[in-house]
Amino acid sequence: MADRVRALVVEDERALAEVIAGYLRREQFDVLVTHDGPAAVEAARTHAPDLIMLDVMLPGFDGVEVCRRVRTFSDAYVVMLTARDEETDKVVGLSVGADDYVVKPFSPRELVARVQAMLRRPRSATPDGATATRVLALGDVTVDPESRQVVVDGREVDLTRTEFDLLATMAARPRTAFSREQLMEAVWGPGWFGDEHVVDVHVGHLRRKLGDDPAVPRYIRTVRGVGYGAVPR
Repeated sequence: MADRVRALVVEDERALAEVIAGYLRREQFDVLVTHDGPAAVEAARTHAPDLIMLDVMLPGFDGVEVCRRVRTFSDAYVVMLTARDEETDKVVGLSVGADDYVVKPFSPRELVARVQAMLRRPRSATPDGATATRVLALGDVTVDPESRQVVVDGREVDLTRTEFDLLATMAARPRTAFSREQLMEAVWGPGWFGDEHVVDVHVGHLRRKLGDDPAVPRYIRTVRGVGYGAVPR
């Protein structure tokens, strides 16, 4: 099948790696398995996966470094797998470009369900409310959904797919206050049931890249008790 999803499973616990791979194969994914950091980066470069299931603790170098390197050449969905339910681990993983994280122990069936929810919205899809023919503007920021290009004060800003989709979703409806749940549905896809905290982390990273001060926002406002929205002009 030409449209089979290519998945890379990176997990040093070989038994767990095979369990995850087996569940994905049952869903008709093409699956490659690696067990250390250097092999993971090489496999991502060579095989161009659509999805990477990435353990944090790996030999060679850890999953955070794998994600950092992979993000220089790949826009694959990345789900971090971690045995530690530490807030800093989650934030670091998301800040280098992961789309979400799952804390061990987890149900492989639930993991696959989360992946399927993520994949319902193709990476090339235009975020909810944005049109591919209309360039969006937020003050000094222009957002082009068709080319997926963001320019701030004449300078192009390199965003991850998730960061871009969050920005485009808010820019398309600048007077709307989006709840975290609404943003997750628009960006991660309908039925996605991950931690809403991922929205806060990605918005924080997006603000830093845009040079936006949350205390005196020019582009993205925090709507207390609701979520986020574009600063209306």
